[in-house]
Amino acid sequence: MNAKLQAVAQEHSDDMAARNYYEHDTPEGVDPGTRITNAGYGWQNWGENIYESPKDPATAMDGWMKSPAHRDNILDCVFTETGVGVNLSANGPWWTEDFARPQ
Repeated sequence: MNAKLQAVAQEHSDDMAARNYYEHDTPEGVDPGTRITNAGYGWQNWGENIYESPKDPATAMDGWMKSPAHRDNILDCVFTETGVGVNLSANGPWWTEDFARPQ
């Protein structure tokens, strides 16, 4: 776990919940790599999984593992650090998992 990645993931989950969108990029077009950089994390590689609606971590993880692209992020050994954020708002929950390899 990395505190900066966890903060980025939490902020993205909170933003998706507050503004009711479900995308990796914000409505302004800010992508995960930029959000990670803006948090002061220098990365070589990054990845992101998002998920709307699972009520618990086990269900979110199960869904990600059943999706080839999300599973690839989880199992990709290039990533050495991660951070997870969840917003439990009634219009969600909203899950974000950010992965990275530092510089």
